[in-house]
Amino acid sequence: MSHPATYDGDRPVAGVVESVTFGVIVILAVWAVVVASVLWGTTGTAATFLSREVSPLATGSATMAIGGVLLFAVAARPAGRAIADRAARPWLLVGAIGVVVYPLAFYSSMSLAGVAIGNVVSLGSGPLFAALLEWRVTKKPLTRQWMLAAAIAITGVIMLALGGHGGDSPVDAAGVPWGVALGLLAGASYALYTFTSGEVMARGHSSRATMGAVFGLGAIPLAVVLMVTGAPLLASPSNLAIIGYLAVGPMFVAYVLFGIGLRQLRSSVVTVITLLEPLVATLLAIVIVGERLDPLGWAGLAVILVGIAALSPARRPRPGQSRPYHRGHGRQPRDAVGRR
Repeated sequence: MSHPATYDGDRPVAGVVESVTFGVIVILAVWAVVVASVLWGTTGTAATFLSREVSPLATGSATMAIGGVLLFAVAARPAGRAIADRAARPWLLVGAIGVVVYPLAFYSSMSLAGVAIGNVVSLGSGPLFAALLEWRVTKKPLTRQWMLAAAIAITGVIMLALGGHGGDSPVDAAGVPWGVALGLLAGASYALYTFTSGEVMARGHSSRATMGAVFGLGAIPLAVVLMVTGAPLLASPSNLAIIGYLAVGPMFVAYVLFGIGLRQLRSSVVTVITLLEPLVATLLAIVIVGERLDPLGWAGLAVILVGIAALSPARRPRPGQSRPYHRGHGRQPRDAVGRR
């Protein structure tokens, strides 16, 4: 059976070429999200190599401030137009608050609860808060499947807080509940800036412009935090190298790759691929950092991952989310703004 032609002259070979080209583009998009997820998964472990004097506030502010400046720089004109848009500006300012709080809470969570727990709680709670925010603001009802997935993920978070690390882990068990709480704050902050960014994109601005604007605005107060807390970063070349990696790799490059993937793949597919992030983070935390979880902690991690996977199809599709996001296909989803 011949492939339906798509070019003038009804040449079947043209349809085949287009299909092959599309297949290659999709494969490259998948790998772009895979690489982005792996880069995100390295953040916590990389941060453990900073000197003890470097606080998680310094790490978070430096990473997001530098990365935010880079993201604004590569989209300065469209980002500037988004900021100048009076209808979009309030959403951008609220989103910038989320951008400021997120890295401070995220790195503090991993500092107290460990890389594995801090990363998984932050990632797992983000979709929960995002759906709740959408429900509260847009009045869209939550599905039963979402409620079940949310209950599963919340159960996993409770198991992590009660179980946590084993006796031979380098993480202080007393700090785990506080770390879990900060991970939830990180998830809520992530939900805030992704939701508000979606509102900006709904007003006609591209994901590139929106990302540059919201992270660029967030970089301003983060730079102030960095000036107050960042002196220890200058104590050694290794500290500067690690911060440089975190800002350029997991922050800038990963967001660019993530955007490439979202233009070609369904958001549900992207969500499943990004499950690599907590898996990579946990593996590195165990193999390199030496973290050890007790059986209840391991079970909690597994339950959260199940909840995250179930959350993807449980989210109600938005207009335009029923097909891949090629250029010219209109509005991108709220999740088009990056993650870490």
